[in-house]
Amino acid sequence: MSLPAVITSAPIPENIERMDAAALKRELHWALLKIQVLEQRLRLERIKKYGPASDQLSDAQLKLLNDEPGVSREEVEAESRREPVPEPRQQRYRRPHPGRQELPPELPRVERVIPCTAEQCPCKACGQAMEVIGYDESEMLDVEPAKYFVAVIKREKRACRRCQQGGVASAPVPVRIVDKGLVSDRVVVDTIVGKYCDHLPLYRQSAILERETGVEIGRATLDGWVMRVGELLGPVARAIGREVLASGYVQADETTVDVQMHDGRGHNHEAYLWQYGQPGGGVMFDFRLGRGRDGPKEFLGNYEGILQTDGYIAYEKVGGPKMVHAACWAHSRRGFVDALKLNPRDAAAKGIVDLIGELFAVDAEARRFGLDVAGRDMLRQERSRPLLDKIKAAVEAAAGAALPSSKLGEAIRYTLGLWTKLIRFLDHPVLELSNNIAENSMRPVAVGRNYAQVVIM
Repeated sequence: MSLPAVITSAPIPENIERMDAAALKRELHWALLKIQVLEQRLRLERIKKYGPASDQLSDAQLKLLNDEPGVSREEVEAESRREPVPEPRQQRYRRPHPGRQELPPELPRVERVIPCTAEQCPCKACGQAMEVIGYDESEMLDVEPAKYFVAVIKREKRACRRCQQGGVASAPVPVRIVDKGLVSDRVVVDTIVGKYCDHLPLYRQSAILERETGVEIGRATLDGWVMRVGELLGPVARAIGREVLASGYVQADETTVDVQMHDGRGHNHEAYLWQYGQPGGGVMFDFRLGRGRDGPKEFLGNYEGILQTDGYIAYEKVGGPKMVHAACWAHSRRGFVDALKLNPRDAAAKGIVDLIGELFAVDAEARRFGLDVAGRDMLRQERSRPLLDKIKAAVEAAAGAALPSSKLGEAIRYTLGLWTKLIRFLDHPVLELSNNIAENSMRPVAVGRNYAQVVIM
């Protein structure tokens, strides 16, 4: 078998004639590992070049597209969406059709009766008028478009007509979200829901209001509504935060959010939303301009429960002295999956991924049988503990053959560095294997990231 071009063109060691076979094998082995790292970097550059959809492309497709000088982005995306060729003699699983979906019973029903035509009313046999004996019913979801109107508020004014000396009494001004604002509380709330639930940017909502009502309301005014609602919800957020900390088990994560800075720089600042949540309970978001330790340190205070994170260093040295810090197996597995994507023939990465998959399968079985925390802990002690020994042995064995700068090397370093925190679930039965619940809470922010901008004056 001929050597790769990279090896044959590499400088030959001066003492190669004096090197024994074992030394030459070591040199060849490390050269192959270096080639693997370079191939990984090349693939990452191709993925970056061809856009988000290219992570679905195979190595052969990427190389073909990279060598083609006239290829367009549209062609790349079309190639990435192409269905793979099915393997012969393999029957594809078809999910059974769930049938017609039932509409929620709590939705109000508005009946519409469709009468028979005049030709259908007489009996075809005797000619007499037929009577209604029942109805064929069907349901469909309908909508009534939003209806804007002007609410005229009249406050009573009272005065004594007899003596005319008691002054005038006026009805109190209703409490509103925006005092003396042009719109009602319902319009303000609808704007907030549109921005943060439907990811509808404020400039687009401003255009919709002008189109539907003929009233021009600038984005700056809508920004003021958002900030005012944030002020009113501040005490609620702090109460949720206290409830989360009182639970004794917190999952934390963070994500980026753009901030418009009016400082003349001309571009957005990358700030962060820190998320703290109780699995199955409340979730609290904390906005910070940076990703430093100040955010979690201030929120956690002297917290001494369980904190589960992805291993980010900012979570170190926070909380009280008795706080238990746990890590996330999903993040550990993700590193080996990335290494396997770059090198599908990597047996070491595949073996580790399979073993971690068995670890998650134990918890999946506990959920399937409806086990409580104590029952799941018994299952973990019986089946997960031996799996952890196999996983650590496989990771340590792979460490001797992986370059530290490769994706596999990074995954190994991450897993071994957090090993003590990864196995904490054996001593704390309430712990989940991953902080995916925290990441799921971040998904709405990620979906609307382009529109969830904060304005700093």
